[in-house]
Amino acid sequence: CVCDESNSVVVNTSSGGVRGQTLNVVNHFINQFLNIPYAEPPVGPRRFSPPQPLQTPKQDIIDGQKPGNSCIQDTTLFASMGVVFKTSEDCLALNIWTPFVNNNKQTKQELKPVMFYIHGGALSIGSSFQDNLNGGVLATNDVVIVSVNYRLGPLGFLYGGDDTSPGNLGFYDQLLALKWVRENIHLFGGDKDEITIIGCSAGSWSVSAHVLSPLSKGLFKRAIMESGSVLYNKDRPALSTVESLQRAKNLAKSLNCDEYDYKWLDCLRAIDDPNLFIEFPINGNMIEFTHAVFGTQFLPVLPQKAFKTNLYNNDIELMVGVAKDEGPVLTMCLFPEMRAPGLTVQVFKELVKRLSDEYRNIDVEEVSDYYLKTIDTTNESQLKGAFNALYGDLVMTCPSYHFAKQFAKSGQNSNFYADMGFTICSGDTICHGAEVPYVFGAPLVAQNQFTETDYDFSIEIMNSFTDFAKNRKPHNVWPKLIDISDANSVPKVKDLNPNDMSLVLDNPYGNVQEICAPNAITCAVKGITQYECHICRVQTFHKGNAIHAIVIQ
Repeated sequence: CVCDESNSVVVNTSSGGVRGQTLNVVNHFINQFLNIPYAEPPVGPRRFSPPQPLQTPKQDIIDGQKPGNSCIQDTTLFASMGVVFKTSEDCLALNIWTPFVNNNKQTKQELKPVMFYIHGGALSIGSSFQDNLNGGVLATNDVVIVSVNYRLGPLGFLYGGDDTSPGNLGFYDQLLALKWVRENIHLFGGDKDEITIIGCSAGSWSVSAHVLSPLSKGLFKRAIMESGSVLYNKDRPALSTVESLQRAKNLAKSLNCDEYDYKWLDCLRAIDDPNLFIEFPINGNMIEFTHAVFGTQFLPVLPQKAFKTNLYNNDIELMVGVAKDEGPVLTMCLFPEMRAPGLTVQVFKELVKRLSDEYRNIDVEEVSDYYLKTIDTTNESQLKGAFNALYGDLVMTCPSYHFAKQFAKSGQNSNFYADMGFTICSGDTICHGAEVPYVFGAPLVAQNQFTETDYDFSIEIMNSFTDFAKNRKPHNVWPKLIDISDANSVPKVKDLNPNDMSLVLDNPYGNVQEICAPNAITCAVKGITQYECHICRVQTFHKGNAIHAIVIQ
């Protein structure tokens, strides 16, 4: 992006006047506005509580030409990559990239669709100010891009058990930001009635939470989930409200607040240093406070019940996707055993037992045997590959697929894809989050780091996503693959032509049960049959009760 320091633009919003900057982005003029506050700082008595809208507009012009604070988090991982964040509890801000700014002078017909991006990071790390999430290139596809900061870790997802601390606070932050967008986005050339919420990883969990939440009804029209959903388990949530409350009180005790005192939350709110709340994965268990809390106002019922009783936002269009190799990036971060030599079958099963303690209902021996039966168990590399596959299926692939399938059963349109055939990951893996650089157009601005094919594919995937945001249709039209009401129907997608996103049709699967095998046990834990698991590896498009392909495995 090439900036002209003198070429600034000011928009008057409900937060006050915001000074942005006009950039030359791949030969398009894009207006960028960074760090627009959408809420009062969630500090002091507001800590652990839902966010409050700004009480009065800022008197001074808001400097929207530079990033602001990221939310409190452990920055070790980003520091190891040379990325430096300034963190603070005063972090609730959003960014906007738009082709036009006319300050309310555009007609309804001239307003652009809006894509509201929620960053990933296990609900514990990440920021809307990450360079790789700059929305400028994507905005050149004639859409308005918004990205949002939200509270993370305990500050964002602690459940206090009362109305002042209802849990899911990061989701509440996103909710308030969505309301701000609906109130103000026309000033930036965006159409409040054409909002698509989109996110990868924890951002995808967040999107799925909004699809389920009655509080988010009517705030968006479409949703794109890139790897992951809050539908972890077929029978119960990852954490009950009782367990969530106990974890919060354990935190209080560790910070010298009396968990038995009815004012234990006030004690936590009075702690001066918010960095004391930073946490990170320990011993491979998922992070203590990064599960959605069900049985609450934001998420009153489990996803399974919501789908069964039609208590979710079924008036939207949905796209859901996964990467072919979700596991490796995640296991390297979460499991020291995967970073060190010495993995054995015994250690493998101990790791699966650890997962069973959290995700429940996993038959350790049966699941282990399923992933181990086709490999040389004396080969450590193959053992790690098997655990990567198991973990990716358990945490990302099958929850994503099951969410899409349950949504499609309602007769609504749902897209399901598997990424991607292109990767910036090491080796030949198509890893968790591999599509993100392509979605944000990285090959267009850093051409020396990508191939010409990468460049073309980035354009295609941006077109696919923005076309979906514009008119509910994928970039190309794909043939019907299977009817989800027919248990004997087999999808016939073999590959995707990366030049034009057209499908290469064949029947490459042979024995469906064997093809399903890598996913069968893990998916079955969530109530998905072996047959259905097959689609965990195929990108598809649901229309009504049928499944059509959209991208590739």
